[in-house]
Amino acid sequence: MKVAVLVFPGSNCDFDCVHAVEETMTDATVERVWHTNPELTGYDLIIVPGGFSYGDYLRSGAIARFAPVMNAVAKAAEEGVYVLGICNGFQILTEAGLLPGVLRRNTGMKFRCHGSMLRVVRPDTAFTSEYKQDERINIPIAHGEGNYYCDEETLEKLQANGQIVFTYEDNPNGSLNDIAGIVNEKGNVLGMMPHPERAVSDLLGSSDGVRMFTSIMKAWRERHANVN
Repeated sequence: MKVAVLVFPGSNCDFDCVHAVEETMTDATVERVWHTNPELTGYDLIIVPGGFSYGDYLRSGAIARFAPVMNAVAKAAEEGVYVLGICNGFQILTEAGLLPGVLRRNTGMKFRCHGSMLRVVRPDTAFTSEYKQDERINIPIAHGEGNYYCDEETLEKLQANGQIVFTYEDNPNGSLNDIAGIVNEKGNVLGMMPHPERAVSDLLGSSDGVRMFTSIMKAWRERHANVN
């Protein structure tokens, strides 16, 4: 399995994502890919990491959305490649139209950085098959604009299609319906504000993020076996 971790000016979680892949995804190879790269051919998983791409000017993800590499991400997503957007990566994916909705300033207008309990709403996606239905997991957050919002029609569509994957147990940012992570309709693009790459060791406070990466590896192996 070949993994790309994108790097924008201002990204600061790319090395964390590389470390998480190396620690949890057996036999996977991972590379950091600069934002000016127009091609992402050959990758099985693309991670859009957290940070402050382009300094979060205008609004989070608004400039990164126009980086050359994002055209390649859109093409890869359309072809079924797995895409994982974490925190600022989630913001970029919504700005790019790969996921519905927007991320607004947190309720209370404060940056929140601490552990966060999530509920697994959908354990049957490529990103969550190693979790159980309604399982509570501890995944840290670190954001100032994590307040997920969409209009009523979009929310009804998300609910009807089963696109809400994670919800907060104790909503830290005011997100609509406690939403912490969603997938696209095809199920191969996941955006979430909490940081699973920061929860791959009990020494870090939680290892609950490990199973997200192993779930992706499992899904890739099953797909590869079916192809062959």
